[in-house]
Amino acid sequence: MSTDQPPPGPDEPRDPDSSDPFAKQPRANGSPYGDQGHHGDHWARPAGPEPYAGMPPLAHLGRRLIARIIDALLIGIPVGLVVTAVAGSYDPIEGSARSTTVTLVYVLVYFLYEGLMLTRDGQTVGKKAMRIRVAMLENGRPPVGQAGWVRAGVYALPEIVPCCGFLFWLVNVLWCTWDRPYRQCLHDKAAKTLVVSAVP
Repeated sequence: MSTDQPPPGPDEPRDPDSSDPFAKQPRANGSPYGDQGHHGDHWARPAGPEPYAGMPPLAHLGRRLIARIIDALLIGIPVGLVVTAVAGSYDPIEGSARSTTVTLVYVLVYFLYEGLMLTRDGQTVGKKAMRIRVAMLENGRPPVGQAGWVRAGVYALPEIVPCCGFLFWLVNVLWCTWDRPYRQCLHDKAAKTLVVSAVP
Protein backbone atom coordinates (compact mmCIF):
# COMPACT_ATOMS: atom_id res chain seq x y z
CA MET A 1 0.00 0.00 0.00
CA SER A 2 1.44 3.36 -1.03
CA THR A 3 2.19 5.86 1.72
CA ASP A 4 2.21 8.79 -0.72
CA GLN A 5 -0.26 11.51 0.23
CA PRO A 6 -2.14 13.52 -2.39
CA PRO A 7 -0.93 17.10 -2.83
CA PRO A 8 -2.83 19.68 -0.77
CA GLY A 9 -5.69 21.50 -2.45
CA PRO A 10 -5.47 25.17 -3.47
CA ASP A 11 -6.95 26.38 -0.16
CA GLU A 12 -4.97 24.07 2.13
CA PRO A 13 -1.75 25.25 3.81
CA ARG A 14 1.46 23.77 2.54
CA ASP A 15 4.40 22.74 4.62
CA PRO A 16 6.84 25.67 4.48
CA ASP A 17 9.73 23.31 5.11
CA SER A 18 8.98 21.19 2.09
CA SER A 19 10.94 21.47 -1.11
CA ASP A 20 7.86 22.78 -2.91
CA PRO A 21 8.92 26.17 -4.42
CA PHE A 22 5.33 27.42 -4.10
CA ALA A 23 5.04 26.68 -0.37
CA LYS A 24 3.68 29.64 1.54
CA GLN A 25 6.32 31.64 3.36
CA PRO A 26 5.74 34.09 6.23
CA ARG A 27 5.42 37.75 5.27
CA ALA A 28 8.32 40.06 5.88
CA ASN A 29 7.90 42.27 8.92
CA GLY A 30 9.79 45.22 7.49
CA SER A 31 6.77 46.68 5.70
CA PRO A 32 3.20 47.35 6.83
CA TYR A 33 2.08 45.52 3.71
CA GLY A 34 4.25 42.42 4.09
CA ASP A 35 6.50 41.32 1.27
CA GLN A 36 6.30 43.99 -1.42
CA GLY A 37 7.89 41.93 -4.14
CA HIS A 38 10.08 44.82 -5.26
CA HIS A 39 12.65 43.94 -7.89
CA GLY A 40 14.89 46.71 -9.11
CA ASP A 41 12.76 49.59 -10.40
CA HIS A 42 9.68 47.49 -11.12
CA TRP A 43 6.96 46.03 -8.97
CA ALA A 44 6.20 42.34 -9.10
CA ARG A 45 2.53 42.41 -10.14
CA PRO A 46 0.41 39.76 -8.48
CA ALA A 47 -2.93 38.63 -9.80
CA GLY A 48 -5.63 41.11 -8.84
CA PRO A 49 -6.99 44.52 -9.71
CA GLU A 50 -4.19 46.58 -8.17
CA PRO A 51 -0.97 47.22 -10.14
CA TYR A 52 1.18 47.22 -7.01
CA ALA A 53 1.73 44.56 -4.38
CA GLY A 54 -0.11 44.66 -1.09
CA MET A 55 -0.96 48.38 -1.02
CA PRO A 56 -4.34 49.79 0.02
CA PRO A 57 -6.52 51.07 -2.84
CA LEU A 58 -5.55 54.32 -4.50
CA ALA A 59 -7.32 57.33 -2.99
CA HIS A 60 -10.32 58.68 -4.91
CA LEU A 61 -9.49 61.90 -6.76
CA GLY A 62 -12.51 63.63 -5.23
CA ARG A 63 -11.24 62.89 -1.72
CA ARG A 64 -7.82 64.21 -2.65
CA LEU A 65 -9.35 67.46 -3.94
CA ILE A 66 -11.48 67.97 -0.82
CA ALA A 67 -8.45 67.28 1.38
CA ARG A 68 -6.51 70.00 -0.45
CA ILE A 69 -9.38 72.46 -0.05
CA ILE A 70 -9.55 71.77 3.69
CA ASP A 71 -5.79 72.31 4.06
CA ALA A 72 -5.84 75.47 1.92
CA LEU A 73 -8.62 76.99 4.06
CA LEU A 74 -6.92 75.87 7.27
CA ILE A 75 -3.79 77.82 6.32
CA GLY A 76 -5.27 80.56 4.12
CA ILE A 77 -7.89 81.92 6.53
CA PRO A 78 -5.52 82.51 9.49
CA VAL A 79 -2.81 83.95 7.21
CA GLY A 80 -5.33 86.30 5.61
CA LEU A 81 -6.70 87.43 8.99
CA VAL A 82 -3.24 88.06 10.44
CA VAL A 83 -2.06 90.03 7.39
CA THR A 84 -5.27 92.08 7.33
CA ALA A 85 -4.89 92.87 11.02
CA VAL A 86 -1.26 93.93 10.58
CA ALA A 87 -1.29 95.63 7.19
CA GLY A 88 -4.92 96.49 6.53
CA SER A 89 -7.14 95.33 3.69
CA TYR A 90 -5.64 94.13 0.42
CA ASP A 91 -6.79 92.84 -2.96
CA PRO A 92 -5.18 89.45 -3.76
CA ILE A 93 -5.91 89.98 -7.48
CA GLU A 94 -4.41 93.43 -7.95
CA GLY A 95 -0.78 92.23 -7.84
CA SER A 96 0.43 94.90 -5.42
CA ALA A 97 3.44 94.49 -3.15
CA ARG A 98 1.06 93.76 -0.27
CA SER A 99 -0.73 90.94 -2.10
CA THR A 100 2.61 89.53 -3.21
CA THR A 101 3.73 89.48 0.42
CA VAL A 102 0.55 87.69 1.44
CA THR A 103 1.10 85.07 -1.27
CA LEU A 104 4.70 84.56 -0.16
CA VAL A 105 3.71 84.17 3.50
CA TYR A 106 0.91 81.75 2.59
CA VAL A 107 3.18 79.61 0.42
CA LEU A 108 5.91 79.39 3.06
CA VAL A 109 3.46 78.59 5.87
CA TYR A 110 1.73 75.96 3.72
CA PHE A 111 5.10 74.42 2.80
CA LEU A 112 6.12 74.14 6.47
CA TYR A 113 2.70 72.81 7.47
CA GLU A 114 2.61 70.11 4.81
CA GLY A 115 6.24 69.14 5.24
CA LEU A 116 5.90 68.69 9.00
CA MET A 117 2.62 66.78 8.74
CA LEU A 118 3.71 64.43 5.94
CA THR A 119 7.03 63.53 7.53
CA ARG A 120 5.22 62.57 10.74
CA ASP A 121 2.58 60.11 9.50
CA GLY A 122 1.85 60.90 5.84
CA GLN A 123 -1.35 62.84 6.59
CA THR A 124 -2.35 66.48 6.78
CA VAL A 125 -5.52 67.57 8.56
CA GLY A 126 -7.40 67.43 5.27
CA LYS A 127 -6.13 63.96 4.48
CA LYS A 128 -7.07 62.73 7.93
CA ALA A 129 -10.60 64.08 7.42
CA MET A 130 -10.84 62.31 4.05
CA ARG A 131 -9.21 59.11 5.36
CA ILE A 132 -6.40 59.11 2.82
CA ARG A 133 -2.65 59.27 3.24
CA VAL A 134 0.62 59.66 1.38
CA ALA A 135 2.78 56.55 1.06
CA MET A 136 6.18 55.78 -0.39
CA LEU A 137 5.81 53.92 -3.65
CA GLU A 138 8.63 51.55 -2.72
CA ASN A 139 7.27 50.22 0.57
CA GLY A 140 4.03 51.95 1.59
CA ARG A 141 5.55 53.75 4.56
CA PRO A 142 4.95 57.47 5.34
CA PRO A 143 7.33 59.84 3.49
CA VAL A 144 9.52 60.49 6.51
CA GLY A 145 12.47 62.82 6.01
CA GLN A 146 13.53 64.17 2.64
CA ALA A 147 10.70 62.64 0.61
CA GLY A 148 8.01 64.49 2.58
CA TRP A 149 9.79 67.82 2.23
CA VAL A 150 10.41 67.29 -1.49
CA ARG A 151 6.73 66.54 -2.01
CA ALA A 152 5.65 69.61 -0.03
CA GLY A 153 8.18 71.82 -1.81
CA VAL A 154 7.30 70.80 -5.36
CA TYR A 155 3.63 71.36 -4.56
CA ALA A 156 3.83 74.71 -2.78
CA LEU A 157 7.01 76.62 -3.60
CA PRO A 158 6.68 77.07 -7.40
CA GLU A 159 3.69 79.34 -6.75
CA ILE A 160 6.02 82.15 -5.65
CA VAL A 161 7.64 82.27 -9.11
CA PRO A 162 6.09 85.16 -11.09
CA CYS A 163 3.95 84.30 -14.11
CA CYS A 164 4.82 80.63 -14.63
CA GLY A 165 4.43 79.54 -11.00
CA PHE A 166 0.65 79.27 -11.13
CA LEU A 167 0.78 77.48 -14.49
CA PHE A 168 3.17 74.87 -13.11
CA TRP A 169 0.97 74.44 -10.03
CA LEU A 170 -2.10 73.90 -12.22
CA VAL A 171 -0.38 71.30 -14.44
CA ASN A 172 1.01 69.63 -11.32
CA VAL A 173 -2.34 69.13 -9.58
CA LEU A 174 -4.10 68.03 -12.78
CA TRP A 175 -1.41 65.49 -13.68
CA CYS A 176 -3.01 62.81 -11.51
CA THR A 177 -6.17 62.84 -13.67
CA TRP A 178 -4.35 61.19 -16.59
CA ASP A 179 -1.35 59.56 -14.92
CA ARG A 180 -1.35 55.75 -14.88
CA PRO A 181 -1.12 53.41 -13.09
CA TYR A 182 -0.56 55.29 -9.81
CA ARG A 183 -2.44 58.58 -10.44
CA GLN A 184 0.56 60.60 -9.30
CA CYS A 185 0.86 64.35 -9.45
CA LEU A 186 4.25 65.81 -10.34
CA HIS A 187 5.03 66.32 -6.65
CA ASP A 188 4.36 62.59 -6.15
CA LYS A 189 6.74 61.69 -8.97
CA ALA A 190 9.45 63.95 -7.52
CA ALA A 191 9.12 62.35 -4.07
CA LYS A 192 8.33 58.81 -5.35
CA THR A 193 5.05 58.73 -3.45
CA LEU A 194 1.40 57.96 -4.14
CA VAL A 195 -1.86 58.66 -2.30
CA VAL A 196 -3.82 55.72 -0.92
CA SER A 197 -6.81 55.09 1.30
CA ALA A 198 -5.88 55.21 4.98
CA VAL A 199 -5.79 51.81 6.65
CA PRO A 200 -7.99 51.75 9.79
